[in-house]
Amino acid sequence: MSNLFDTLRGRLAGNAKRIVLPEGSDERILQAASKLAAEGLVQPVLVGERSELEQKAEQLNITLNKVEIINPNGYPEFDEMVASFVARRKGKATEEKARQLLLDENYFGTMLVYMGKADGLVSGAAHSTADTVRPALQIIKTKPGIKKTSGVFIMVREDEKYVFADCAINIAPDSQDLAEIALASAETAALFDIDPRVAMLSFSTKGSAKSEETEKVAEAVKIAKELKPELTLDGEFQFDAAFVPSVAKAKAPGADIQGDANVFVFPGLEAGNIGYKIAQRLGNFDAVGPILQGLNQPVNDLSRGCDTDDVYKLAIITAAQALA
Repeated sequence: MSNLFDTLRGRLAGNAKRIVLPEGSDERILQAASKLAAEGLVQPVLVGERSELEQKAEQLNITLNKVEIINPNGYPEFDEMVASFVARRKGKATEEKARQLLLDENYFGTMLVYMGKADGLVSGAAHSTADTVRPALQIIKTKPGIKKTSGVFIMVREDEKYVFADCAINIAPDSQDLAEIALASAETAALFDIDPRVAMLSFSTKGSAKSEETEKVAEAVKIAKELKPELTLDGEFQFDAAFVPSVAKAKAPGADIQGDANVFVFPGLEAGNIGYKIAQRLGNFDAVGPILQGLNQPVNDLSRGCDTDDVYKLAIITAAQALA
């Protein structure tokens, strides 16, 4: 795990990115912000009332000297932000509604990113995933050619690194969704120095079973290959055929993946969520994430059960995404 973050820290040295942490009054956020600012790899931007945050910091025996704090109430460019939000929502929000929404720390923080006042955002310590993702989808939106954002975990055990997707967002992706998730996951893999070899997973290997579910994955493989023919990607595979060379040789001898996959795209959220947790709990892998992908600018979601270290690591990852 340390190797992974040492690599990211090395990239960020001298390239500090401004990352918004909207939940400024949360103790975990304050402690992480103080550490990030002291290291100088990330410029944390807290959303909140300065005197309140400084009082909490004093109680925690930490300093916020190098941390930027912005209060939506009294923000000098608030009118400009309101106008920008109304324009972005294209008639779906009145000025009055915009003024109300932008006092919400997640909407305010997301607009700072959209307006170029910050490079990324990390939230979710005190909010649901929906509260973090909704403003991002409404304001930052997905990249051209991507209809939906998705969530991946980087699974790390000593020198082993794998990408598992989608384990956080899309409950029942269709073939087009799966193809988009595969391509976005390959990009995320490259960010972590993983040369992507993408396996589209199922309970079937290359037609060994026929059903609506297996056909969906097989179609996703075709779409992904058409969109990015240079990417090493294949399926549909059972996990062992994607991961064990001897099984691949027996079950899929002509496949582009021969038991050497490192990016695994699950057919649905149910399988993805169960799969990463089994690897985490039985395989002793560290699960880094979820990392949101497919957005025009990086926004990432914490678990409400996170600790200070989780906040720190996700801020580093978000800054690395912004740098890329």
